[in-house]
Amino acid sequence: MNLASLIRLITLAAIWGGSFLFIRIGAPVLGPVILIEYRVGLAALFLTIVAGFLHKPLNARQHWRHYLMLGIFNGALPFLLFGFAGQTLSASAMSILNATSPIWGAVIGAVWSRHALNGRTALGLGLGIIGVGLVVGVDHLTAQRGAGIAIAAALLAAFSYGIATTYAKTAKSVDSFSNAHGSMWAATLVIAPAVPFAAVSASPSVGVLLAVVALGIACTGIAFLLYFRLIRDIGATSALTVTFLIPVFGMLWGSLFLGEIITWGMIAGSCIVIVGTALVTGFNPAALLPRRAAGNA
Repeated sequence: MNLASLIRLITLAAIWGGSFLFIRIGAPVLGPVILIEYRVGLAALFLTIVAGFLHKPLNARQHWRHYLMLGIFNGALPFLLFGFAGQTLSASAMSILNATSPIWGAVIGAVWSRHALNGRTALGLGLGIIGVGLVVGVDHLTAQRGAGIAIAAALLAAFSYGIATTYAKTAKSVDSFSNAHGSMWAATLVIAPAVPFAAVSASPSVGVLLAVVALGIACTGIAFLLYFRLIRDIGATSALTVTFLIPVFGMLWGSLFLGEIITWGMIAGSCIVIVGTALVTGFNPAALLPRRAAGNA
């Protein structure tokens, strides 16, 4: 991985880590349905503008079923679940629980292919469970009423990402930008029927509105562009290493902007989850190091 790709990887982790900050700001006011409809709608509009500049047709008639699957399991469902969880859980806790996505993906993939988990993957799964238990046990927000359901929702969101990953590996080939573009429109249409029945708890402040715009444009639209650029430059496996960095920024932004308390227990739990994820994905730390130019010592 060259230096430019490493910078993009860290930038993407910072942006996606920020998504949990913006969810935590917007969800208690707007509720999950309104917040996430704005998120996917703004992302879809942004990607449509980009598609116009790039002259990339969506081919919705040909691929609508594919976009719908991704829109549900990689967009609407996990976004709504994190929106629900964000009414109770801290941004830090959500970012750590999100890091279990590759673990769920490995489990779902093993069940789908009817192959038993190997020892390394099983160990990673066990460590992931221990890490989640530690995070849940030390986050003071988990003592609030409804925290158990919120934690289950966040884990189910990560599970949904695992379904999307497994599906994407077996689905027909569609270019990555169109996947992002089409899936955001599909997610927008899927959530839209629920909007008239959603309630807003209070008039959103300027800060909440800015959080919504940042969540849709930066954390979804721009983030997808960065992610797929990384996939093109360094491959899907190396791009997946962004998962290990997201909790770092999730905790950092939550602490800086929301005053969330980061305990040693949360740090330890996140590290255990990350180690478990690394075992499951077969992550090689050398993949993050900048490559030296050929001929250099």
